[in-house]
Amino acid sequence: MDISIIGVPIFYGADKRGPEQGPAKLREKNIVEVIGKHGHRVFDFGDLFVPVVEECNKFFSHPKMKYLEPIIQVNNNLAHLVYSSIKGGSFPLVIGGDHSIGLGSIAGVSKAHKNFAVVWVDAHGDINTHTTSESGNVHGMSLAKSMGLGYVDLTDVYFKGRKVIPENVFIVGARDLDPGEYNYIKEENLNVYTTKRIEEKGIEHVVNEVLEDLRSKNIDALHLSFDLDFIDAQFVPGTGTAVGEGPSIEDTKTLLKVLAETKLVKSMDFVELNPLLDKNGVTADLAIDLLDWTFKYMC
Repeated sequence: MDISIIGVPIFYGADKRGPEQGPAKLREKNIVEVIGKHGHRVFDFGDLFVPVVEECNKFFSHPKMKYLEPIIQVNNNLAHLVYSSIKGGSFPLVIGGDHSIGLGSIAGVSKAHKNFAVVWVDAHGDINTHTTSESGNVHGMSLAKSMGLGYVDLTDVYFKGRKVIPENVFIVGARDLDPGEYNYIKEENLNVYTTKRIEEKGIEHVVNEVLEDLRSKNIDALHLSFDLDFIDAQFVPGTGTAVGEGPSIEDTKTLLKVLAETKLVKSMDFVELNPLLDKNGVTADLAIDLLDWTFKYMC
């Protein structure tokens, strides 16, 4: 399989420095060679340009959303790279950076695939809007915008309108949701698989539930958006919004393996590695191990 690595060194969506160093850290850990040893042809397209904005100007574009203008610019560019990669027969692997980049990835996938789904693996729902978010951090809004909810400048990234229909979105691992997110989940009857459900049913049962739904809809492409904070906080000190009572590393690997083996995954985000918060490189080492593991089962 041909794989296109696209680095997005951005922290604006999280408003916490460190995620912008994620792509460089993964390259330091030899991401190209690690993935390539499984027989893939890996092409590293370097990092997207991220404009510099001083912290004092973070509300310049919008009073309730931080760094809005550069986030839109980066995601527009990312969307086109993802779209171009897919149309060229390559698998786009987008390495972040914070999870605001999921907006651009999904937009690019949406233009390339008509019948696709998103599996959003995250401790958070990322389905806030500027009216429900308490922080104003756009990485907590990116999935909502992809579903066409909220501020039009974000919902219209790359092309106008909704990028993915809510019934084709599967949120796995959620355990830190805001009140507005709970309301949206109920309104849209979103597919949300909490950590409580994972504990009760087991990770394989949950993943198979997702796969059954995908098969019933004849989904032909799956975008996997993986946030390191999906994993229990004790294992990932080097991520910005770590949450306790999450899945183990073993369960995480089971999830990734089962999804990879479906052959439906055609694109992927890997986000929220924060080397500035890491302890002795534990999270960076885990990140490269998870990528190694995942692409072992991709073809």
